[in-house]
Amino acid sequence: MSTTTLIRDDVKLNLLDSGSGFPVVFQHGLGGDEAQVAGNFPDGPAYRRLTLECRAQGMSEPGNARPFSISMFAADILAACDARGINRFVAGGISMGAAIALHLAVYHPERIVGLVLARPAWLFDPAPTNMRPFSEVAAVLKTASSDMAREDFAESATARDLALVAPDNLASLLKFFDRSDPAITSDLLGGIANDGPNVARHQAAAINIPALVIGHEIDYVHPIAYARELASLIPGAKFVEIAPKATQKPLHVAQFRHALDTFLQHILASEEHPS
Repeated sequence: MSTTTLIRDDVKLNLLDSGSGFPVVFQHGLGGDEAQVAGNFPDGPAYRRLTLECRAQGMSEPGNARPFSISMFAADILAACDARGINRFVAGGISMGAAIALHLAVYHPERIVGLVLARPAWLFDPAPTNMRPFSEVAAVLKTASSDMAREDFAESATARDLALVAPDNLASLLKFFDRSDPAITSDLLGGIANDGPNVARHQAAAINIPALVIGHEIDYVHPIAYARELASLIPGAKFVEIAPKATQKPLHVAQFRHALDTFLQHILASEEHPS
């Protein structure tokens, strides 16, 4: 695996490039990094996987442009592909990464040959209800030290509800208070939670490439109903339900990798050996 730096505007962005063959650009979720993708992507060098750590995440710098947005991150990814001489690729991602991939498939269809939406957190409206916990974390980080903000959020009704219905989501949210940059973290969470893929329903219905949608239960931030709706709307999309991350993580990872591997084998075989 190679790691390179992409300069965009006033930021240095971290780009990971591994494996060989037809390129698959696969993106992490909000607050995630390359390691999150590596943990869910099929093992081995059979696929060329590229992951750009988005601004203010992983080893990438935040820069000064605000607000952070899905379209900003998508533009960074296209610039990274251009810099590597990559014209066409499979686009996919987890949560926020799925929103970025959907945005790319709609606005740059000539470059996307396959689409993977894993645990989507958005349909078509910005700032959906399921993203409000991120907005709440962003708000408390603006008004208190990280330790006090963590206590305030942990005692909130939202945290108590998540502990009951989606403990994995709560654990992920609490990790944001461990970051060393609370002001930037607040900007990041607030910006993305209030954003969306900027894709309309009729645009998603016009997608004309193979698509895979992955979802599971026990996940407030990523409602399985969103995954089912996207799969039913995108023509020919395949929906795969996997084990919940909150209660069966090893099985969740194994089923995630199997679903993705099966989809990519089919897509890439047709790209590398067109009939």
